[in-house]
Amino acid sequence: MDYLESLGVRAKRAAEVLSRLDPASKNLGLRAAADALRKNHAAILEANRQDVENAREKGVKEALIDRLLLNPARIDSMADGITEVSELKDPVGEIIENYIRPNGLKIDKITVPMGVIGIIYESRPNVTADTFALCFKSGNACILRGGSDAINSNKAIVSCIRSALEQEKLPDDALLIVTDTSRELATRFMKMNQYIDLLFPRGGAGLIQSVVENATVPVIETGVGNCHIYVDESADIEMAVNIIDNAKTQRFGVCNAAESLVIHRAIAKKAIPAIYERLSKKNVEMRGDDEVREIEPDVEKCSEEDYAREYLGPFISVKIVDNIDHAIEHINHYSTKHSEAIITENRENADKFLDQIDSACVYWNASTRFTDGYQFGFGSEIGISTQKLHARGPMGLRALTSYKYQIRGTGQCREDS
Repeated sequence: MDYLESLGVRAKRAAEVLSRLDPASKNLGLRAAADALRKNHAAILEANRQDVENAREKGVKEALIDRLLLNPARIDSMADGITEVSELKDPVGEIIENYIRPNGLKIDKITVPMGVIGIIYESRPNVTADTFALCFKSGNACILRGGSDAINSNKAIVSCIRSALEQEKLPDDALLIVTDTSRELATRFMKMNQYIDLLFPRGGAGLIQSVVENATVPVIETGVGNCHIYVDESADIEMAVNIIDNAKTQRFGVCNAAESLVIHRAIAKKAIPAIYERLSKKNVEMRGDDEVREIEPDVEKCSEEDYAREYLGPFISVKIVDNIDHAIEHINHYSTKHSEAIITENRENADKFLDQIDSACVYWNASTRFTDGYQFGFGSEIGISTQKLHARGPMGLRALTSYKYQIRGTGQCREDS
């Protein structure tokens, strides 16, 4: 049995134990894990320092280093997320529906764990803690395959959590990490159907495409975010500027940051200069076509590719449209189906936008930055699904369960052919 297969066997065994674990034991393990993170700042930060230094030596962009960087506040935030998950309702064993057939069979449809969850991800060490918390609470074991850029941070976090579980006499193989970060092993990991029940890729477009194309394990596609904000003709410009500033500049390297603006022609001459003035102070480069640049000459020239791009950096595209229908058409064409927002005082237009935009999360007069498991009250998320099968949007505890039917009879036998 080789290294990767041994991880699969261990995860399967842990998943069997976890599926029978009572809610109190799960919560005990989660609280112990959170305490371990809080008590081990020094070890985690030292490991993270090595990763950050390595990334800077390789010339990684600062916006992406921000994804990698840990500090005491971020470690405490990870711990708080685990604690919050412990306080949520246990998702396993819930009766979704029940009914009695005319022949007297009593049928219950109940939630059950998926089994073993696999994660392939880049850069963000917080994914390690978030994934553990959600999987453990939902009765799933997890195998993590992070990137080489965060390997030291991930190993330190996993070590803390596993030690905490062991001390509480809970299955520490509930959380396993692949320490070999080679592409060859990653490709094999994607094909471990015998051991992994569901696979999540979390990272850039290249990683997600590679997993979708190569995996034989069922995949939930997550994360790539070409998020749009549409400024309608009746928008409050000050509100629009504030929301766009927040959605674009609070953190550049996240999937729910705004990457594209769509502006109604009737308000463009007022809105674009105000937006440009605010964003230029944050060193954001706006890119638009000739019509946009006639209004604001310092805007950079926009290419067709810019409208479809997830920048993950200080850039944003701008498109002027004639009406809300044109806006919806443009967004649905270029969107990655993640998060879009409309800024308007017109309720009819807002409702139309909310109904017709085909994305996981659609906002009226609010920032796209709220697309997040913590902000939605899920404690954290295992990813933000941009597809429609099984789950969509921030995926919390319920999204990590399946269901089965329990049928109770009194001796019934089927008689028809």
